[in-house]
Amino acid sequence: MKLKTKNLLTLAELSPKEFTALIDYSIVLKKELKKGNKPLLRNKTLAMIFQKPSTRTRVSFETGMFQLGGHAINLSSQDMQLSRGETIEDTAKTLSRYVDCIMARVYDHNLLEKLSDSSSIPVINGLSDSFHPCQILADFMTIKEKKGKFKGLKIAWIGDGNNVCNSMIYGCALSGAKISIATPKGFEPDKLVLNESAKSVEIVLTTDPIKAIKDADVVVTDTYTSIHNNDQKRIKKFLPKYQVNDSLMKHANGNAIFMHCLPAKRDYEVTSSVIDGSQSVVWDEAENRLHTQKALLASIIRA
Repeated sequence: MKLKTKNLLTLAELSPKEFTALIDYSIVLKKELKKGNKPLLRNKTLAMIFQKPSTRTRVSFETGMFQLGGHAINLSSQDMQLSRGETIEDTAKTLSRYVDCIMARVYDHNLLEKLSDSSSIPVINGLSDSFHPCQILADFMTIKEKKGKFKGLKIAWIGDGNNVCNSMIYGCALSGAKISIATPKGFEPDKLVLNESAKSVEIVLTTDPIKAIKDADVVVTDTYTSIHNNDQKRIKKFLPKYQVNDSLMKHANGNAIFMHCLPAKRDYEVTSSVIDGSQSVVWDEAENRLHTQKALLASIIRA
């Protein structure tokens, strides 16, 4: 399949049909991997720019390009001329002459927008302070595998209304799943995302985790602090009320699944008993980053 959009920065660039098609294509590629994927990206190169540390994003993109017959180049921003003052616009124009696609994992989402505006090739958001679209593709692939559908499902988000939460809301708007979000006051998701998505999906905002998780089919959380930020005052606003533990999970449906984008801070946002428990699908979710990354790359890089 081919996407109409040149870039994927938020998920909002996709239509509902494209979103579900990407999920289905990811499942196909996962099944085909046992036989060996076709070299759909032979002689194609992906440049990967990292400002932030990465395990799943780097390994899944690099492995995905290899399995599809292409090549990935890992570029730490500290090793690039960006660290010496070259503008992101000039970097984008240069890379556009060498490679077929750019994936960037950055702090400031505005940097990604500048990168994509100046690039003649596709740009993929591997994570920014505002959005994490690639994670949500993997999440919804996992939900499809475990639940078989999207419409009619209730997703409960417990914790910080952060970048992953913003993209999860877009994912719900594209898929038809309902979402109930419990955050402390002042930690709600982006208002623009909420306003845009409310036209397409049922969104409940609350400060009560029990209300949010009641009868949920999918329970999702994330860390309370971002990379390089361990503000203890911030953490105290979440604990113990917004911790996903065995007691809280009892309010979800009995067959509810638990998801976390990882890395997790065990016994902070989620207890070890939940993340290692029978309802947890976090390792399938992590694996599916590979398959959705491959589907995205094969669909966004022009032949």
